[in-house]
Amino acid sequence: MKLHYVVVYQKLPNNYCAYIPELPGCICTGDNWEEIQEMVHDAVGFYLESMLEDSDHIPQGAMSLEDAIAYHCQPLTEEEEKALGDDDWPPVLSITFAPIEVEVPAPQPPAGN
Repeated sequence: MKLHYVVVYQKLPNNYCAYIPELPGCICTGDNWEEIQEMVHDAVGFYLESMLEDSDHIPQGAMSLEDAIAYHCQPLTEEEEKALGDDDWPPVLSITFAPIEVEVPAPQPPAGN
């Protein structure tokens, strides 16, 4: 089954980072544009495999580019600000929103069934 997600790519002074709003905690970094493209596909694959192993519901990738932009631009909650701490974070030089397509294997029945 093929699913589509929107990725938020951020160019930082020394690398790139990316996250998928519909997959909380699915975040990765890469040294350059080519590497972050590869890393995000790997991260989504590992994330979805883990969800399948745990029999969790797989988000179907319903977020549009416009929805992802709106999500990204929301102010942080107090809880999110506390989680980030008071560290000096590097400035974001640019942001790109782009769709990706991932192949999700069909769930396998548990062994012995």
